[in-house]
Amino acid sequence: MASTFTPLHDRILVRRLEEGETLRGGIIIPDSAKEKPQQGTVVSVGKGKSNDEGKVFPLDVKAGDTVLFGKYSGTEIKLDGEDFLIMREEEVLGILK
Repeated sequence: MASTFTPLHDRILVRRLEEGETLRGGIIIPDSAKEKPQQGTVVSVGKGKSNDEGKVFPLDVKAGDTVLFGKYSGTEIKLDGEDFLIMREEEVLGILK
């Protein structure tokens, strides 16, 4: 189960939000031609970023937040047959409420 995975330091684990099937002019666009969504739900977060003195600064995002990120952000990984993104908190553009 993906909930047992805990990212290190300032990294977060994100599940992309799935978009519905898109129809344009009556043509069904195949999955290979669709752009991947740039929104996702945070599944788990690391402890935070630490400075040279060892002080840890907690992350602004938390598990359950819906976030917006760049098109080429993060690294795609597969856990238990499900696709996820692992990225640094600084790659997140914002939190959707």
